[in-house]
Amino acid sequence: MIDLGLNKNATRMLTGLILGTIVLSAIIVGNIALLLLLIFMLIVGSREYVKILNHKGFYPSLKVIYFTEAILTTVVYFKRFDLVAITLTICAMASFMWVLFRGRQPYIANVATTLLGMVYCGWFPLHLIFLRDLSCDKYDSGLGFVVLMFISILLTDVGCYYIGSKFGKHKLAPVISPNKTIEGSIGGMFFALLGALVIGLYLGLQWYVAILAGIICTVFAQIGDLSESLIKRDAGVKDSGTSLPGHGGFLDRTDSFILTIPIMYYFCKCFIFQTEWMNTLSNFVKGLF
Repeated sequence: MIDLGLNKNATRMLTGLILGTIVLSAIIVGNIALLLLLIFMLIVGSREYVKILNHKGFYPSLKVIYFTEAILTTVVYFKRFDLVAITLTICAMASFMWVLFRGRQPYIANVATTLLGMVYCGWFPLHLIFLRDLSCDKYDSGLGFVVLMFISILLTDVGCYYIGSKFGKHKLAPVISPNKTIEGSIGGMFFALLGALVIGLYLGLQWYVAILAGIICTVFAQIGDLSESLIKRDAGVKDSGTSLPGHGGFLDRTDSFILTIPIMYYFCKCFIFQTEWMNTLSNFVKGLF
């Protein structure tokens, strides 16, 4: 890990600022910039994932995961949705053939963790391109909703940390992540919903749609965080890596986004960018009041 000569909190804040600026810039520019950012994160995240599993005694194929991610990235970038199913099918078969010809124990675990890696480290994050490229008559792109998601997740982290450190007493998941508390989780939700409401109203969303988007982001951000903690805890490692000073590895910093990105994409696609759903939901809510 790079030594910046700063205390832990200052190092963490500086790293977060630099990383956040790079990510936000790539998202705003979109196209090649966003693609290159995702490629970099997929490469680093997949390598960290494999190293974590190696500590458990499992040996997923990094080559098969990279191969799958390369094809999926191409398919996603050129919007060939019709090729997603065949890509995942062929690459799943490749994971079995890799174990068959390599012949290394434990066979079942190696196949399963290879399949998990290609989905968790590749397919899920690539939904960010889908979300960014959404468009309809009312919204030119999904950029505003990507920003809403990022703000909600960041405020979830801030709220969980601040409220949890000040008022946390009841453990949320003591076996998986002993430092997380129910009070912190609720605090994170409150901050996230407040941020989602502000951004949502700016985008022209009805208040209840903005709140629903915030709930989706904060809930799956915390589930994603706990999911990565579960993998690390089971493998007996503290951090996924040391590439980000003050944060650990890339998976440690992006775990809250991995599950949230695809869920947010499908929510926006089905309920916001499809006007029929929106009109039905709007009429239903108006009928309640």
